[in-house]
Amino acid sequence: MNQTSHKTPIIDMDNAPPFENLSRPDGPTVAGFDADEESATAAQPPAQDDPDSAALDDVIDQAAGWLQQRQDDDGHWIFELEADATIPAEYILLNHFLDQIDDALEQKIAVYLRRLQGPHGGWPLFHDGDFDMSASVKAYYALKLVGDDPDAPHMARARAAILKRGGAARANVFTRYTLAMFGQVPWRACPVARVEAVLLPRWFPFHMNKVSYWSRTVMVPLFVLYSRRARAVNPRGIGVPELFVTAPDKERKYHSNPTGHWMGEVLLKVDALARLFEPLFPALVERKATEKALRFVEERLNGVDGLGGIYPAIANCLMVYHILGYPKDHPHVTLARKAVDGLVVDKGDHAYVQPCLSPVWDTGLASLAMQETSALGLGADRDTTAARESAVSNACAWLRDRQILDTVGDYEVWKPDVRPGGWAFQFNNAHYPDVDDTAVVGVLLDRARDPANKEAISRAAEWIIGLQSKNGGWGAFDADNEYYVLNHIPFADHGALLDPPTVDVTARCVGFLAQVGYGRDHPVIARALEFLRSEQEPDGSWFGRWGTNYIYGTWSALAAFNAVGEDPQAPHIRAGVAWLHRRQQADGGWGEGCESYWPEKRDFVKASTPSQTAWAVLGLMAAGEVESDAVKKGIQYLMTAPRDGGRWNEELYNAVGFPRIFYLKYHGYPAFFPLWALSRYRNLTRGNSKRVQWGL
Repeated sequence: MNQTSHKTPIIDMDNAPPFENLSRPDGPTVAGFDADEESATAAQPPAQDDPDSAALDDVIDQAAGWLQQRQDDDGHWIFELEADATIPAEYILLNHFLDQIDDALEQKIAVYLRRLQGPHGGWPLFHDGDFDMSASVKAYYALKLVGDDPDAPHMARARAAILKRGGAARANVFTRYTLAMFGQVPWRACPVARVEAVLLPRWFPFHMNKVSYWSRTVMVPLFVLYSRRARAVNPRGIGVPELFVTAPDKERKYHSNPTGHWMGEVLLKVDALARLFEPLFPALVERKATEKALRFVEERLNGVDGLGGIYPAIANCLMVYHILGYPKDHPHVTLARKAVDGLVVDKGDHAYVQPCLSPVWDTGLASLAMQETSALGLGADRDTTAARESAVSNACAWLRDRQILDTVGDYEVWKPDVRPGGWAFQFNNAHYPDVDDTAVVGVLLDRARDPANKEAISRAAEWIIGLQSKNGGWGAFDADNEYYVLNHIPFADHGALLDPPTVDVTARCVGFLAQVGYGRDHPVIARALEFLRSEQEPDGSWFGRWGTNYIYGTWSALAAFNAVGEDPQAPHIRAGVAWLHRRQQADGGWGEGCESYWPEKRDFVKASTPSQTAWAVLGLMAAGEVESDAVKKGIQYLMTAPRDGGRWNEELYNAVGFPRIFYLKYHGYPAFFPLWALSRYRNLTRGNSKRVQWGL
């Protein structure tokens, strides 16, 4: 899960970091809306017939039955969460760093990596994507570590693709740290990342609490690895010198300005100066900083769920324990190892490694979809409806037990008076509850109408309100995490150092708070609505930070406005509707490629997908378009799109970890969202009202 905003009104957009540049540079005016609306409605084809009611019921019942069968006995759902080649490749690299090689498993991962290789010869960040240097370097190295012959056709193609694009020296910062630890590049190839940084005071321009949670948990152990010049065991002595155009020790252009801003140039010089003074850093201060870093890690070890609940942080933790000489049977080491291995998905003939686990998110969304199927008791018999309601009730009980009520997370540094009350994304991650999960679970518990949920809902609302940022929006884990100057440091070439407020998370918070009784005039809601309006793009859409992309953001925003009773004829609502109409594909569905996070590919579409079609339909229905032809065509697409039981077929990736850097495929999305959209459509067309104020 689970991450930076595409823009903020207080930033000079001409000089903004790459991520900010994904958005428009001006205010919320929806330019050219009238012309777009006119063109969108001109020369309409014949009206779409209503979807067949019996067929609709049949699809809903099949999908709901399939989903219900996959609920765990204790009430939760969990589906696989897939990323790109980097995490499985890093797992192999980790084993060889530690000299804990598992040949059988690594050969299965190698099968997976070979399957992901693209026609360009390298590895993409998502299905059928363009070549990515860092993913390609890691995948090639991992395959060579498991024994693939460098002269084998797939390796030769990969090597040629890498060299054609400048070689491994052009890989991103985190890849270069890995290469340095394996002795493939000199440490000067990496930005200075001294562990003494953990001792810096909060007023200093850089401080650990000024970056996102995922950056914090990855960086703290990485600082130790850098400061100790960690060296992989690499028992087979495998290197990749053939991936460099210029010999690594002779290469002089490892570092680049991540944003192109003049401040980036200044910070590159600061980095070079710091490198000159590194030999003079006192050993005593380094030891003190290392002790503080270890305390940070150990306080957040998080049992078998691991540091931060995310693979990169857990892997860095294991490597730190190794270089510090911890025995393999040390409790911290065994916990971290279990956490890493718990992310492996073994499919028999192949295997891959998940970036993290998503049970709370999956359970919340699956339950909302199931709830929708029985909201009006339509379609299913009484026993089936009762069974679905029981499944949701069990899920609610499981979720209540996972609400974080005692542990105060890192957000306390900036919000010391906020009582805990959120949910994490993973089974356990008490230091890092996230706002998005909390809002989704809060909506679910409130709709369940179970008195047992009352206290949990109250604490969730209190916590969410406490995490609102000054600009009215919400980030995923922290409030006001907008220290954009940090995006200029050489370390931040991935553009994902921060966790500022985003449209999708804010929309979910508005939906939840409105549902539990906060009116549109309440200061918290009023500020949030202003934030949402200010973030609308000139074409009428909204950017999607955590789902791909503008379809996800536009659905989220329209649902939030619906929840507070916003006039569906308001200009910003109509602009969002018109944009969705224009984006509908000939087959009746909607699709948007992960490429849309690059400005020059903003409108990129490979194919319609069930998840994105469901988001679009849900968004249109939230804006009062239930009986529109666009919605009917979308519903027809979902009814006829290929399915495997209750899960629609969806190869394309549907979410994002860090735009343009790290993408995700939620295997549960094509089960939850199409079912949700079909059921919502049925409820609205057969119920007493064509419009229900729901924030999701």
